[in-house]
Amino acid sequence: MAALPPLNALRAFEASARHLNFRLAAEELGVTQGAVAQQVRGLEARLGEVLFDRLPRGLRLTEAGRRFHSPLRRAFRLIEEAVEDLSPDRRVTLSVTPSFASKWLVPRLSGFTDLHPDISVQVDARERLADFKSDGVDLAVRQGRAPFGSDLVAEPLFSTEFVPVCSPAIAGQVTHPSDLLGQVLLNDTHGLWPLFLERVGVNGKPRMMSFSQTSLAIDAALSGQGVALANAPLVAPEVASGRLVRPLEDVLIEDFGFYIVAPRQPRQPQLVEIMRSWLLSQV
Repeated sequence: MAALPPLNALRAFEASARHLNFRLAAEELGVTQGAVAQQVRGLEARLGEVLFDRLPRGLRLTEAGRRFHSPLRRAFRLIEEAVEDLSPDRRVTLSVTPSFASKWLVPRLSGFTDLHPDISVQVDARERLADFKSDGVDLAVRQGRAPFGSDLVAEPLFSTEFVPVCSPAIAGQVTHPSDLLGQVLLNDTHGLWPLFLERVGVNGKPRMMSFSQTSLAIDAALSGQGVALANAPLVAPEVASGRLVRPLEDVLIEDFGFYIVAPRQPRQPQLVEIMRSWLLSQV
């Protein structure tokens, strides 16, 4: 029987293969990017195979890397499941976007832990979609249009109403949709401001400031930098507290809602059902 490579090298390769990025693998493992790259190079030397093509912006698995990663990932999942089965602390992993996490989920999460002190919650807040088969994610909340896949179950969490919001200092300057042309419009990756302006009959070229995440556009609105077009549930606390104001009653309604997404056959069905029911109770 051949001697096994060091476990740290196998973990470094497996994480890098999932992320196709040494930096992201290092963040997951809690080590430096250089340490991950060195572990992978040592593993390649030991196996006598090149496992990755190093690209200018990331990695690509070679044929040998693909053959090696698939059974290795299954082996790590078996180890993780064995540990979970013996652990007295149950854990559910929820994948969400950073904006949903910061503006909606995190302020409510203590309520879940109060109800279920025996369940640990791991929040995986990233923009990329979760892979339920390889990421260890139990369920996800994603914004989009159903269906999401034949092997997934998607249940609406809340529909999406996009509303203009701004700081109280700016609100008095926006009393009619045409007044938006005199403001900086804070855009996010959904890019819905042009559609909103068209729906309310405003023509012209507005000043735009764009952000990669909805939460950043909302934060910019809070600091008085302009008017954001945000999901109503994501800004409800700020509107209720008066930190943000809806200067117009106009609403853009799109079939681009938030859904709870889970595999049809989850690996932890009881925990998935507990989390799913709690999320729905918060709406």
